[in-house]
Amino acid sequence: MSTNPAVLAELADLRRRLPELAGTVLATTDGLLLAHDAHDLEPDSVAALAAAHLALAQRFADAVGHGELRETVIECGNGYLTTYAAGPNAVLALVTRKDANLARAHLEARRTTAKVGALIAANPPDSPPPPVAPAVPAVPIIPAQVPPLTRRTPMAALADLVPTEPGFWLNPPQR
Repeated sequence: MSTNPAVLAELADLRRRLPELAGTVLATTDGLLLAHDAHDLEPDSVAALAAAHLALAQRFADAVGHGELRETVIECGNGYLTTYAAGPNAVLALVTRKDANLARAHLEARRTTAKVGALIAANPPDSPPPPVAPAVPAVPIIPAQVPPLTRRTPMAALADLVPTEPGFWLNPPQR
């Protein structure tokens, strides 16, 4: 993962402005980690969960007809987990302690999300190229060379076991 230094600077600046911040994770909407400032967390796991949470929340917003999702808040016993859509292809996740001023955290996170979203749009992260299917040489099929398929029916498979007249078998069963 090659992280944009400007994105890392924005995350560090967010931590400076919000001392109650436990960590930040920036991920693609596919759950791949782009950048993080999370020392006591597993950033790869948080990235995957944040992307899944944002996708689920977007589905919920669509279901109730409220338009494009901007952010989500999860309140826990020991703090808050908030996610913000950072453009169409990224999500910013914040983990704050329970003493966090949530209104200030939203204000600062929204500013950072706008800056980070613009940075990502201007310089998209490296993504692996799509897999290329191996080239298969084209072999022309000439209808005259293709034999017809054998027609199989259940009765065709049972013909050897069906008596033709009482007591007479086409092929008597072997005992």
